Amino acid sequence: MSSKYIIAANMEFVRSADKSFIDGVKIASELGYQYIEPMVHTGWELLSEVNYFHSFSMEEDPLLMKEICDAQGICVRSISGHSPLMKPEAAIPRLTRAIVLADAVGARFVNTDEMVKPDWMSDEEAHQAMYYTLRKIEMVARRHQVYVCIEPHGIYTKTAAGLLKIVDLVKSPWIRVNWDTGNSYLAGIEDPYEGLELVKNQVFHVHAKDISLAQSQSERGKVTGTPVGCACGEGVVDWERVLDILDPLNREIILSVECGTIAQAKSSLNFLNGLLKKRA
Repeated sequence: MSSKYIIAANMEFVRSADKSFIDGVKIASELGYQYIEPMVHTGWELLSEVNYFHSFSMEEDPLLMKEICDAQGICVRSISGHSPLMKPEAAIPRLTRAIVLADAVGARFVNTDEMVKPDWMSDEEAHQAMYYTLRKIEMVARRHQVYVCIEPHGIYTKTAAGLLKIVDLVKSPWIRVNWDTGNSYLAGIEDPYEGLELVKNQVFHVHAKDISLAQSQSERGKVTGTPVGCACGEGVVDWERVLDILDPLNREIILSVECGTIAQAKSSLNFLNGLLKKRA
C-alpha cells in the first residue's frame, strides 16, 4: 500500500515578503494549499507583533491559531518548533509548549533538530544533553500523542547514521524523522537518496526543499543546511527517486514545502500535485 501524501506549506514562504501569520495563512489558502506548517516562538517577538513576520507566539491561546486557519479553510498538520536539543534549558520548555499547542490545534507532528553545538561541549556531552532533552520531551509527546520529528540540519544529523543515533537516544515511537531533502543534499557527505533509504522506516514527515543549481555549486559540502530552498521541481532534487523510496511506507506522510517566496510556493504546489497525479 502506497503512502498517502499530504502537501503542506511551511510558513517560511512568506518570510521574504514580510507578511504576518494571518496574512500568510490567507495567502496559502489563495495559492491552493489546504495545510500548513506554522513556525512558533516563545515570548513576544517584535517583528511578529507588528505584522512583519509569520511566526506565531506560544504566549497566545493555541485556539487562536486554529481560529485564524479555520477562517481560511486551512488545517495545521505540523508545527515548526525547532529548538536546540543540546541546550535543554531552552529546548525543553519550548518543545513542551509546541507539543501542547500542536495537540490543541489538531497537528500530530512537531519538527526540530540539534541546532548548533557550543565550542566548549564535547561530542559525548552533546549527546548526553540531547538525551536529557529528548527523555523529558518524550513523556510530553507520549501524553499528547504528538510525534517529535528530528531533521538533518546540523553537525550530527548531516549523515543518516548520526541522525538515527539521536533518534535512538530515547527508544520511543513518538520520536521520529523529518527528512529534509535539501539539507541532506547540501551536506554532501553521503548520497542523500541512500541516506533516505537508511532512515525511511523512521520518516513520518518531509521538508520538501529543493536546491538550485547555483546554491548547490557554491555551498554543497560546505554547509549542513539552509533555511529555505527554491521551488520544488526547479532544482537538483530527484523527486521521483524520493517518492520511490517513500512509496512503500504504509502511512500518511506530509510533504511540507520549504521555499523562500510566494511564487515558489505556488510553483511547488503545482509541481508536486502534478507529480503525484502522474504517479497515481
